[in-house]
Amino acid sequence: MTHKAKFVLVGLAGVLAGAALTVNLSAIANKEAETALPVEELRAFTDVFARIKSDYVEPVEDKKLITEAINGMLTGLDPHSAYLDAEGFKDLQVGTQGEFGGLGIEVGMEDGFVKVVSPIEDTPAFKAGVKPGDLIIKLDDTPVKGMTLNDAVKRMRGKPGATIRLTIARKGVDKPIVLTLTRAIIKIRSVKSKLLENGYGYVRVTQFQEHTGELLAEALSKLYKDNKAPLKGLILDLRNDPGGLLNGAVAVTAAFVKPDSLVVYTEGRTDDAKMRLTASRENYLRPMQIDYLKNLPDGVKQVPMVVLVNSGSASASEIVAGALQDHKRAVVMGTRTFGKGSVQTILPIGNGTAIKLTTARYFTPNGRSIQAKGIEPDIVVEDPAMPSADEGLEIREADLDKHLSNPNGGETAPASKPADSIKAPPAEQPGKDKKPLTLEPGEIVSKNDFQVNQALNLLKGLQILQGR
Repeated sequence: MTHKAKFVLVGLAGVLAGAALTVNLSAIANKEAETALPVEELRAFTDVFARIKSDYVEPVEDKKLITEAINGMLTGLDPHSAYLDAEGFKDLQVGTQGEFGGLGIEVGMEDGFVKVVSPIEDTPAFKAGVKPGDLIIKLDDTPVKGMTLNDAVKRMRGKPGATIRLTIARKGVDKPIVLTLTRAIIKIRSVKSKLLENGYGYVRVTQFQEHTGELLAEALSKLYKDNKAPLKGLILDLRNDPGGLLNGAVAVTAAFVKPDSLVVYTEGRTDDAKMRLTASRENYLRPMQIDYLKNLPDGVKQVPMVVLVNSGSASASEIVAGALQDHKRAVVMGTRTFGKGSVQTILPIGNGTAIKLTTARYFTPNGRSIQAKGIEPDIVVEDPAMPSADEGLEIREADLDKHLSNPNGGETAPASKPADSIKAPPAEQPGKDKKPLTLEPGEIVSKNDFQVNQALNLLKGLQILQGR
């Protein structure tokens, strides 16, 4: 696949040189049977390229035109195929590997300033004394006011060993605090957990990265250790988890199902795109890696579970929810998921760039395609802080232009609110101006989270029934 991609790009580069137009088109024509390149369409492409170069209102660099052409070729396929320039490819690697050069601060925005949600333990920010609730008002000599959050985050990230000066406003302190921090390698923790109350654990997976399986194993071991007894129930929160690496989804599922159980299978045009991934070590571990799921606490594979999902749960999240639902291992609660049932493969094409290409559809163990349908929860519980189905504000895969169809048929249109859904009492509903629940510094889940509380009530009810 990589060889073919290089061939096409090299061919186009020759065509676009101009002087060698006839020679290169002839060479392409001679190999048409082998490469199946459309000669007439390529000639039209070069004509458009030449006309833009000669007649566009401003001069345009060749690199920009070619890059935009590649990008358009991919984005015209479906909403998830894309061209990744050097910066985009690097950002993708940061997201999947969970490591970058930075300070180690989880941040948000408040009144135009960067607000520290929480410093990550054992990072430069944590060691320097940055505290939850601090407002960062300057980065070096540049005021933060007016920056976007993404711009501020990019400024704080950088090469390990490089320094940056933060000017901080802290509640109760009269003068701004100036701290000089040295950037280091930061590892993003995609798994967070806490003991909600005696016997009941909570695990949140924010996205599926290279180390998500290991972090989940650590979180489960800590929950059992903190509880000092087997858990009575466990909540796995996949809400607003956009997905990530496929092997991360297999690892999370494998922690809770029987060994060698089918987790997901994929179907595509190439042999590489046809896979059957089971809950076995070769499907979630790197070569020579120690099996971090081998020593999970006793009872993890039997503990009653609720999986929380919503319209922001996509891709790898849906694989996990669908597998646990098909194996009757957990009760899925919340609202219908996003419906992204396709697999994207990252194909490097040189110069630090790559293409993200949709290569397969995935299916749950029972053969359900999630594409443009999503996972329907066993128990519908609406989130009062999110738009409800009857408001028509939720966006899912089926709403995206050029989305792939569902091979099983029955694509789900935007649904009306289920009659049997569980709604928050009027006193707990935020009204028209709905906002996500705010977390206190250091919290990973709000005590007023309606869906979490409903999941906890269900687990307690199951415990009572088992006792009887």
